[in-house]
Amino acid sequence: MTRRLAEVAKKVGVSEATVSRVLNGKPGVSDATREAVLTALDVLGYERPSRLRGERGRLVGLVLPELQNPIFPAFAEVVGGALAQRGFTSVLCTRTVGGVSEAGYVDLLLQQHVSGIVFAGGLYAQGNASHTHYERVRERGLPIVLVNAAVEHLRFPQVSCDDVAAAEMALAHLLTLGHRRVGILLGSPDHVPSRRKLAAFRALAEEKGLELAPEQVEHALFSIEGGHAAAARLVRRGVTGIACASDVLALGAIRAARRAGLSVPGDVSVVGYDDSALMNCADPPLTTVRQPIEAMGRAAVELLVSQIRAGAVPSDELLFEPELVVRSSTGPAPVDPA
Repeated sequence: MTRRLAEVAKKVGVSEATVSRVLNGKPGVSDATREAVLTALDVLGYERPSRLRGERGRLVGLVLPELQNPIFPAFAEVVGGALAQRGFTSVLCTRTVGGVSEAGYVDLLLQQHVSGIVFAGGLYAQGNASHTHYERVRERGLPIVLVNAAVEHLRFPQVSCDDVAAAEMALAHLLTLGHRRVGILLGSPDHVPSRRKLAAFRALAEEKGLELAPEQVEHALFSIEGGHAAAARLVRRGVTGIACASDVLALGAIRAARRAGLSVPGDVSVVGYDDSALMNCADPPLTTVRQPIEAMGRAAVELLVSQIRAGAVPSDELLFEPELVVRSSTGPAPVDPA
C-alpha cells in the first residue's frame, strides 16, 4: 500500500496524504485532483478501491490494427492530442501477430474502467469476423466510435472517408490519362470499405462504357507483400493502371511492376489511398487519394466526448470528402504499338 501511495503521489505531483484521502473517500480534495489520482491509478495498473470501481477514469482506449502502416500512427497522434485537449488520456492498443487480440484488448480496457473506446481499422469492417466483443461493450453502455465503414448490424457512431468518392477520383484520374485497362487492388472480399470502393469502380466503369472484368480485380492483405503478389497478377494480365485501396498496397504494386521489368508510370500507373506519411518521398512520389485524417480524428473525439457527457448520439455515419493528390506515379497510358 505504501509503495502504491508513493507511486501515485509522484505521478500526480501531490502528497501521499492527498492520495490516501482520495482512496478513502475523504473530503478536502478538489475534483480535478481526485480525477488525476484515479487516472494515475488506472495508468499505473493498480485496481481502484471497490467503492470507486463503478466510476470511470478519464482514460479512452484507442484500438488500432497495427503501426507499420503510417496512416495509423498519424491517426493516433491526432486522436491522442484531441483527447488531451478535452482532459482525457488515450490508451493505445495495437494488435500484433501472436499478441493480444482486439477482443482481448476490449477486456483489458473494460477492466481499466475507460470512459470510452475509439476503434480504427478493426474487425467491425470485416463481415466474416467475430463481432461479439463489440456487443459486449454495447451491453456495458460504454461509448464507442468506429472510424471508417462497419458492417451494418453494429449501429455505432461512425466517422468515415467517403469510399465512393475516393474510388471515383482514382478511376477518373486514370481514365483521364487514357488508361482503359485498369486493375483494382482491394482488401479482403468481406472488407466493407473495399466492397464500397469496388461497387463505385464498377458503376463508374459502366457509366464510361468500359468493362471491369473479374480478372481486373484482386484482393490482398493490407501489406506491401500482399500488394506485390496481387499486383503481379494484374500486371501479367496487361493492365496499364492500378487503383489501390491503400498506400501500402500501392507501394507493393510499384514493386511488382518493377520486378516485371516495367517502369512506373511509363508502363504502369499506380494510385494509392490514404496519403500517409512519406508518400511524397516514394520513388516515384505516389499519386494517392488523401483521407482527411485531422478532421476525421477530431470528429471521432467530439462524438466520443458527446456520448460520455450526454449519454447518447445518433448512430449515423459522418462522411468526409477525400482529395486526389497527383504526383509522379501516374502518367499517360502507354501507346499500343499495334
